[in-house]
Amino acid sequence: MIPLPMREIAPGAVHVPGWLTLDEQRRLVRECREWARGPVPIRHTVLPGGGVMSVRTVCLGWHWQPYRYTRVAHDVNGRQVAELPGWLADLGRRALADAYGHSVAYEPDTALINFYDGQARMGMHQDKDERSDAPVVSLSIGDSCLFRFGNPQTRGRPYTDVRLASGDLFVFGGPSRFAYHGVPKVYPGTGDPATGLASGRLNLTLRVTRPAVTYPNSSSDSVRRSVRSTLAGSSSGPST
Repeated sequence: MIPLPMREIAPGAVHVPGWLTLDEQRRLVRECREWARGPVPIRHTVLPGGGVMSVRTVCLGWHWQPYRYTRVAHDVNGRQVAELPGWLADLGRRALADAYGHSVAYEPDTALINFYDGQARMGMHQDKDERSDAPVVSLSIGDSCLFRFGNPQTRGRPYTDVRLASGDLFVFGGPSRFAYHGVPKVYPGTGDPATGLASGRLNLTLRVTRPAVTYPNSSSDSVRRSVRSTLAGSSSGPST
């Protein structure tokens, strides 16, 4: 199947369908199964008000708990999370370069891996617990979902609904870095079992939690220019 063309959803927010190869998806599924076992295992996150998130989450590098990052998972088992592997950080850099059309000094130190079953949802929220405005790199494997990408000011309209399928890349940075976003629906049975994931959806997001470097290339004007240049030179979308 020929992937759809890449598309800028909002300034600094780019959807690249079919970016991951099947082999890359298989590897990520295998690795996610290992990471889910620990040292800090996958879990349903408990929110401060007592609610429980419907997705299950495992972290690499830094552990996320509402609403901060720590090295030790005090809310799970008191252990330190697994390190973020270098090859996964390299994948994030390549993803960002392909989405924005130029290399970016990107040093992700954390990955949040969410597993959605057919009933799981994610409400509209901002990714703002990081101490950095570096872009977020999001990879999807398994069942497709309805991804709602909004604006930085409000959970409501205007927003754009995007169907994210297995292998898709979504990057948001620059003026869209703190846009509200969520997953109101997963479409069970739409994934390819050849990925190694028989059902459900995996979403891996790479991010920078500590401002170790500056990101001049993710400024609003630079991102707009780079994305427009990349889109103008790609009429048929990226190959897989």
